Amino acid sequence: MDSTASRIQALGDLELAVLLCLVAQQHCIISAPNLLLDSLAQELQLIANNLFGLTCAVINCSATTTLDDFKQSVLVDVPDTSDDHVASSTHLSLPAFQHASSRRTFFRNNSGASNELDERKIADIILAKDLNMASSNVQTQALELIRTKRLFSHTAMHGTSKNFLFVALQASESKSKLGFHLNDMFAISHYHSEEDGFPNLEEQDFQEPLQSNDAASISSVIKRPFSSDQDTRQSPAMTPDEVDRLRAAVADVRVSAEVAAYLHNIVIFMRLNRFVAGGISAYATRHFRSIVYALAPLHNLTYAPPSLVALAARKVYAHRLLLATPSTERSMQWGSDYSAVERVLKSVTVEDAIESVLSSVEAPL
Repeated sequence: MDSTASRIQALGDLELAVLLCLVAQQHCIISAPNLLLDSLAQELQLIANNLFGLTCAVINCSATTTLDDFKQSVLVDVPDTSDDHVASSTHLSLPAFQHASSRRTFFRNNSGASNELDERKIADIILAKDLNMASSNVQTQALELIRTKRLFSHTAMHGTSKNFLFVALQASESKSKLGFHLNDMFAISHYHSEEDGFPNLEEQDFQEPLQSNDAASISSVIKRPFSSDQDTRQSPAMTPDEVDRLRAAVADVRVSAEVAAYLHNIVIFMRLNRFVAGGISAYATRHFRSIVYALAPLHNLTYAPPSLVALAARKVYAHRLLLATPSTERSMQWGSDYSAVERVLKSVTVEDAIESVLSSVEAPL
């Protein structure tokens, strides 16, 4: 665990966010300025492939994205060499005896065209760019995929792997929001600024000119940057066994009664804070506890100190909180002056509301 801990300390913010979600087996939202979204997606693809050795798929969402577009984008060709997926591609149309006799049987659909059994798998990590811009149907499909961990295509049912991670990438300037229930399924959110950079992408760009064309055709990730072919993928820096050990360590994390009360009080104060109008759901509380426990082994700890609880609160509630308006602020029910309340709430941000709550709750020593 010591060598793993030293490598964790060397990870960047995006790498830590992905690792945290893999350990907690939760999903996340990552936002960045609109001009950086393409670079952000490429950086995350490199992290998925090179750091964790996982397959990755990108969905470019828009108002015109259809359900078929979504389903086709999340499926990748992967050799079926393990039992990682909850359910392998299961045929939906052929009788059982036909499917058992041959996994690659052809059949005729109503239009007379030949169709082949779809043996693709759902990618381990799905990056949905501008998911908040997609139609309600597409967002509902994403919600169902996260909730049920399976996807139905025309000819098969596809299951997710144990390392399944859904990441919504969205522009920080965008005014469009995810649907409430879909938004609530994401455990944490993270903002990536231009100053944070893209170290994996920059390293790739630096190494490319140093390679000859012949060498590049064999080993360069530039030529086939995000291939799902395991034969061409580099050995992962963080092996699946190490991720599994971190998950197992979560079960041994101890939380004292005082820290548990601290976590509970944060939830209560969040609901009662004058800046907050809503967003503190049951899912949020569940994710809050899950992230607290998952953070401990990443810091090489067997217990959860109050500092990790505060860190988890900042990550879990940043994308959930609904800020109060002068009309919904609680003191208006007791006769507060509208213009005075308006001035108080004028420049309050979600981050301000979270910090207000954390400063109001006394942390245990």
